[in-house]
Amino acid sequence: MREQPTLTATPALTTEEGAQPLQSPPTRLLLIASTGGHLTQLMAMRHWWEHCERTWVTFDNQHARTTLAGEDVIHAHSPTTRNLPNALRNLQLARRTLKDLRPDLVVSTGAGVAAPFFAIAHLRGIRTMYIEVIDRIASRTLTGRMVYPFVDQFAVQWREQQRLYPGAVVIGPTL
Repeated sequence: MREQPTLTATPALTTEEGAQPLQSPPTRLLLIASTGGHLTQLMAMRHWWEHCERTWVTFDNQHARTTLAGEDVIHAHSPTTRNLPNALRNLQLARRTLKDLRPDLVVSTGAGVAAPFFAIAHLRGIRTMYIEVIDRIASRTLTGRMVYPFVDQFAVQWREQQRLYPGAVVIGPTL
């Protein structure tokens, strides 16, 4: 993993050992989440991102429209699982979005929509932070496996998840 990103530490983003691996605040965030539980988990971290300039990437459905009312939202193409045309569309969307927005940090709780954005962010030298979902303790998620090799900071919500992702920071449950 590259140099750790620096984020504002908050109680929800403090490690279980009390360390605060996340330091100075970024000014521009790109927040990426599939709708459903992934978006719900990122919304639960509102106290951390609410004072930052931010843009969201998610799918265009009722959950996203309701949850992100009043937010700056870019709609990704879905479905993302085993769909090569949408994977290519989202890769192009990631290239365009990261070039235009130039965020300080890309943050995601998954799922598949995050992968092309993290790949392009890595190539552009943009810092990334991936937060593994709360409900996968015994095995790694597909998106987690895809982004782990090149993410700047990989965070997990349970100590048990650390054995799946050596070097990950335990931040505790987001929900």
